[in-house]
Amino acid sequence: MNWDWIFFDADETLFTFDSFGGLQRMFLDYSITFTAEDFQDYQAVNKPLWVDYQNGAITALQLQHQRFDLWAGRLNVSPGVLNDAFLNAMAEICAPLPGAVSLLDSLKGKAKLGIITNGFTALQQIRLERTGLRDYFDALVISEEVGVPKPDPRIFDYALELAGNPDRARVLMVGDTAESDIRGGMNAGLATCWLNAHGRALPEGIEPTWTVTSLSELEQLLCKH
Repeated sequence: MNWDWIFFDADETLFTFDSFGGLQRMFLDYSITFTAEDFQDYQAVNKPLWVDYQNGAITALQLQHQRFDLWAGRLNVSPGVLNDAFLNAMAEICAPLPGAVSLLDSLKGKAKLGIITNGFTALQQIRLERTGLRDYFDALVISEEVGVPKPDPRIFDYALELAGNPDRARVLMVGDTAESDIRGGMNAGLATCWLNAHGRALPEGIEPTWTVTSLSELEQLLCKH
């Protein structure tokens, strides 16, 4: 094994992240049938907010509240209440992605494992506990706690310091979002592996060391090297 440390993104890298399912579940408590069209409207607000967050233009809290402003106004509740309800719903429906447990089993004891996530503290901790994945990881780094998100090099510096400052040539970053996981890993001087399960095109200027289409493909790659 060429790696002392392997860091993973969480959402859509190790866990499924069915936000439509989570929103449908959460809005049932408000007797609202949340439709595919409602989800499109939500994503039209949510996606640019995540870009702003990755670019350091807004905070985690601003993102979490602004994505629910519209619904908060309609339902006459605070956006914070809706955000909490959403995170609770997402914790209920979380599951590891296919191949995640097998991959982690095959790496356990061969390299130290960590998570670097732009997700939110409450949700990520609950999901790790509930899915039984917490014990695989030696480090859990959450952007909301560090104060900067991926691709900012500071979150990687923080993670590496937590890891005891390993040789960066022996650290691998794995994630599904080229703009945050792969660009961030590259900027931090790490090897990177892009999990591209959906046949996306690579954004300009981002070059992962490897690309895989599934976690089982990643397992074969790592256990071969």
